[in-house]
Amino acid sequence: SAKTRQGALDGLKTAMATRILYEFISERRMTITDSIERCLKKGKGEEQRAAASLACLLCIQLGSGIESEEVFKTLKPIFKNILADGSANIQARQAVATSLGLCTLVAEDDILDVHATMECFENLFTRSYARADGTCPLINPQTSQLHTNALLSWALLLTICTASQLKDVLRKHLPKLPRLLESEDVNMRIAAGETIALLFELARDLDSDFEFQDWDELCDKLNALATDCNKHRAKTDKRKQRSVFRDVLKAVEEGDYQSETIRFGTERMTIDSWVRKRTYDAFREFVGSGMNYHLQGNEFIRDVFELGPPMLVDSATMKAMKISRFERHLHNSAAFKARTKARSKFRDKRVDVGEF
Repeated sequence: SAKTRQGALDGLKTAMATRILYEFISERRMTITDSIERCLKKGKGEEQRAAASLACLLCIQLGSGIESEEVFKTLKPIFKNILADGSANIQARQAVATSLGLCTLVAEDDILDVHATMECFENLFTRSYARADGTCPLINPQTSQLHTNALLSWALLLTICTASQLKDVLRKHLPKLPRLLESEDVNMRIAAGETIALLFELARDLDSDFEFQDWDELCDKLNALATDCNKHRAKTDKRKQRSVFRDVLKAVEEGDYQSETIRFGTERMTIDSWVRKRTYDAFREFVGSGMNYHLQGNEFIRDVFELGPPMLVDSATMKAMKISRFERHLHNSAAFKARTKARSKFRDKRVDVGEF
């Protein structure tokens, strides 16, 4: 039954997101691939969505090599058919748009095929471009999400393009991408802003003296979005948008990136570029809360982020390195007491007496 298949797909997704199961999967690779293929072809929306996500997790588990290439060769034509089929379930198309991008990054062995897949994504997100007269096309929220997913997957594949391909993309798309900043969908605006920042970073890596013809106009647009106070927009959307566009504006104007540190186990990793951020976000979308586990033990993901081979730390060492619950409680209590004292000092009205 469809319910049983859905349960099986979800169970496998959870297991692959939170564990390293390479040996288990290697023995059953053909069976799992065949099941995913049938669910994509014959299933309905939610089942197709789960199958597309599972295909991606399967490639992440197998890593970059002949096994994941064979899986992807079987599933790629089906992915592309669903993506291009306007009558297919919209949720299935959204999931495929995301999965196809990451599967291509992991398992595609031919750079020309990467370029062909990018063209499939271009055919979708370019439909959201504002028209020459400044008006935006009328697109429903579900289709807008499909275009956003296609744009993010396209941006992910930019990170592995050759220099000549990048030059073509910069010439063809960078002048047009700012039109997406006028979209009514906050997720599309944010995806477009991050993609523009990524393109500027890649362009400056190719040529440190890179200049953009409409630079002033673009900076004005980004600044308007970073300080947006339109009353008809939701507060959470505005807050999220302003935060992202402050970073995007800094990237375009100064070539800067606000780095952040990810801690996992006994190690740490710095996200210090837009390329690294787009790659990290793409993997985290599939493995979710299991990301730290994969950063510790998945050889392929460690290789992508240049972390070297997995560190072998036995349980006794890990236990010795962890603070006991009682010690953590004492530390938190002391910090809370100090913070309360400092705040109450400033809140006390008697502090202000001397100023009058």
